[in-house]
Amino acid sequence: MAVRFAREEELPRVNELRRQVNDLHVAGKPEVFKPGFPPALQDYLREIWNDPKKKIVVCERDGAICGYAVLHHVAKPESPFSLAREFLDIDEFGVDAACRRQGVGTEMVAFIRDCAKQAGIRRLELNMWEFNRDALAFYEAAGFTTYRRYLEMPV
Repeated sequence: MAVRFAREEELPRVNELRRQVNDLHVAGKPEVFKPGFPPALQDYLREIWNDPKKKIVVCERDGAICGYAVLHHVAKPESPFSLAREFLDIDEFGVDAACRRQGVGTEMVAFIRDCAKQAGIRRLELNMWEFNRDALAFYEAAGFTTYRRYLEMPV
């Protein structure tokens, strides 16, 4: 297994994995997420690729891409409410359904953590949807802790 930054020719495979994540989100929160994987959503990966503050990480096993993550370097200035802070946001994270629970996600988190350390960044952040209990269990096992919540109430 090798975790590394993606190559441009691998973007179609990354989009296949993004579709799996989107389908999971549609099933879990259909009032929020649009079904299908339209060209606009596919093309968004090109915007990510071209953004200098973002990087795409992939995990390759046996010659095939089996996981991906989108990293976003965020630097927030001081405001009247908060101190300045810098962190690496894991904006997207997905592992092929056929490869889950085989160490792919764990290897990707270790790679991402090392990248942050090498860049002098001391914090990783990510957000996830509460319905995705498998993801929550994985992130907690990987060492993430909850520090903020968004709540909702149907009216």
